[in-house]
Amino acid sequence: MKIVLSWLNEFIDLSDISVETITNDLTMAGLEVESVTDYRKMFENFIAAEVVQKEKHPNADKLSVCKVNTGSEILQIVCGAPNVAAGQKVALACEGATVPDTDFVIKKTKLRGELSQGMICSEAELGLSNDHSGIMVLPEGTVAGKPLAEVIGYNDVVFEIGITPNRPDALSHIGVARDLSALYSRPLKKKEITVARSPEKIEDVAAVEIIDKDNCPRYSAVVVRNVTIGESPVWMKNRLKMAGMRPINNIVDITNYIMLELGQPLHAFDLDNLAGKKIIVDRATEGLKFTTLDSVERKLKSSVLMIKDGEKDVAIAGVMGGENSEVVPATKNILIESAYFNATSVRRSARYFGLSTEASYRFERGTNHEGTLYAALRAAELMAEYAGGEVLSGELDIVSPKLELKTTELRFSRIARILGYEIKSEWVLTILKNLGMNIKSADEEKALVEIPGFRPDIEREIDLIEEVARINGYNSIPSVDRVTSPLKSAVDEMELQNKIRNTLIGYGFNEIMNNSLQAEDVSRVFAEPVAVMNPLNAEMSVLRTSLIPGGLATVAHNLHNGEKNLRIFETGHIISKVGDQIKSFDNISEQIAACLTISGKVSEKTWSSEEREFDFHDLKGYLNSLFESTMDINVLRYSYHNEERGIWQYSGEIFAGDHLLCTFGQVKDSYLQKFDIKQVVFSAEIFVNCIKRNLDKVKKYSPVLKYPKIVRDMAFVFDSGVKYGDIADYIRKNSSPLLKSVSLFDRYENPKTLGDGKISLAFTLEFYDNERTLTEEEVEREFSGLINKITKNFNAVLRGN
Repeated sequence: MKIVLSWLNEFIDLSDISVETITNDLTMAGLEVESVTDYRKMFENFIAAEVVQKEKHPNADKLSVCKVNTGSEILQIVCGAPNVAAGQKVALACEGATVPDTDFVIKKTKLRGELSQGMICSEAELGLSNDHSGIMVLPEGTVAGKPLAEVIGYNDVVFEIGITPNRPDALSHIGVARDLSALYSRPLKKKEITVARSPEKIEDVAAVEIIDKDNCPRYSAVVVRNVTIGESPVWMKNRLKMAGMRPINNIVDITNYIMLELGQPLHAFDLDNLAGKKIIVDRATEGLKFTTLDSVERKLKSSVLMIKDGEKDVAIAGVMGGENSEVVPATKNILIESAYFNATSVRRSARYFGLSTEASYRFERGTNHEGTLYAALRAAELMAEYAGGEVLSGELDIVSPKLELKTTELRFSRIARILGYEIKSEWVLTILKNLGMNIKSADEEKALVEIPGFRPDIEREIDLIEEVARINGYNSIPSVDRVTSPLKSAVDEMELQNKIRNTLIGYGFNEIMNNSLQAEDVSRVFAEPVAVMNPLNAEMSVLRTSLIPGGLATVAHNLHNGEKNLRIFETGHIISKVGDQIKSFDNISEQIAACLTISGKVSEKTWSSEEREFDFHDLKGYLNSLFESTMDINVLRYSYHNEERGIWQYSGEIFAGDHLLCTFGQVKDSYLQKFDIKQVVFSAEIFVNCIKRNLDKVKKYSPVLKYPKIVRDMAFVFDSGVKYGDIADYIRKNSSPLLKSVSLFDRYENPKTLGDGKISLAFTLEFYDNERTLTEEEVEREFSGLINKITKNFNAVLRGN
């Protein structure tokens, strides 16, 4: 982005600050100045001069010998340009001048025997354009001897700034000026619009209708009548050229000028070429062809957002206009479009057409939805002044209620904690105000900040802290004489995952690694997926919500290649959407997971072993062994489900306290069909974050039990709907600390002996105390009490009575 210093000075007074200081301060604030072009220095020793005499070179057919008046003396110049003539005002490079973009220094020399004391320059030689057909001829009233930079309006400095994708506001002069306003704590000037209005109302000559409100939340339009198409003023053309744009005509130049000034892309329609004098914003018709301003016919698809009139397409929204409504020399009436388009929609359209324009570059990164009307009115003001137009009364401004400004709470203590040093709250608020933030409320501890529309990159408290840090200055970070660090082991975030990985490899599992993108139909079963904006294909359209589909895809691949006995696992991140819409990072859930998948035979038939298929208990055994090696298993609680649930034929869940640690079971056939799998598969998904919360980090020594255990068994007949996990939880909650263990050792169903809808569950209970020997009486009292409570609470019958 090229920024012109004189243009910046219209928004903030920088007259007493050197170019070097501005360059350094912008770079340190995150707007890296990649190069500086100081035309005042570039055109040093370049002046305006008058050709007073031209004669043919005596020794060369294509050269002329000219006498040139510099205002103080007459110099002889040998010139090869065909258009040089006596009486012209020209650009003269005097002795000692360096030709722009080269190392060539002008010196006195002889050309074909004739003395030449300088060089009469073309625009190409001055670096102003690519025109090298002849010398640059200056206006007739130009005073000989005047510095060239002043004569051509290039008495200026241009900063070329590398703008990062998260700073679309800096793609404008006012955006850079706003940062300088905060850096130097100087007021930012706003240009007030004072254009006279015609009594004719805009509603009588134009209308706007937005059908696709999601991709066009705001559309502002202003009409200017009776314009005269012509050249732009010299100062405007010079600024556009210094900013890297080619002047075209006054109307088009004004729209480009406003885009560079405010960051808001505009489009000027010839109102008389709009059928029905109407603008409609809607998706394109699939397969229709449309010719853009570059005279290329393009095939449309239905995902492309288009600007239409009453009959036809007239522009690709946010990318490029069409030939059928462009401004031509005969144009008299202009409709100025200033809209806020969805960044994703514009990016998708630009990528589909292979087009990258100044407008799409800005829309793709996010423009200021608050500033559309102001930009249109500012353009109308310039058209009235420099194209002789009349601005109609009123505006067409359609705004979606979904366009709401975000608010974020900023804690002053958090700034100190993140940055490591304190910044006074008063200075923090001043920085934010100078950056255009609205302070809704503030006290000693925090401030509620409203984020303006031109800063789509700011969403969270940490973003505000970053703004404060960069404006306060990284050079302001206090130096630290001594750094102390406690001598303790470092935290390795991968340690637990590596331990799980190594443990499973030790159990005979093979590790797999799958793509983190999945098809929506297999992913939505587990959670609401986060869609990819531009998926390569339907098979990679969403972020994975579970590792299980990847494991099943690997099983299918192996089965198709003849490998039927599998023990595989994968670790990785799973992501799901929280809520209906993704408005912030709070609407995205990310977890670390591990997936185990087994299928086929656990052992083949040999002389010493029988053939056996993997079953549910094998999977549970692997899980139990894994958890014993990674966490405190005393907090685990199991729950089982015989009925179909989600992807499971039957399944189990393991909880660590109130948190779901693992879900596992046999995958049902209907889900396996999606992967073309025709053999039984068991799978488990472990949520590693839950293991982290329950790590037994302190290694403890457990001495051998000194006192004997007392073991009691009991069996009850329950209704078949009663679950073991519920009973085990009830026993633990209703017993004394003497009960150390509850386990299920038998499960039995037989309608003939137990009755219909009944089930028998048998439990083993272990009682002991680490400090003494228990008596039979106290254990019997505890045991009998539990039997009575279970009988009453679960309507159970004790077997053996």
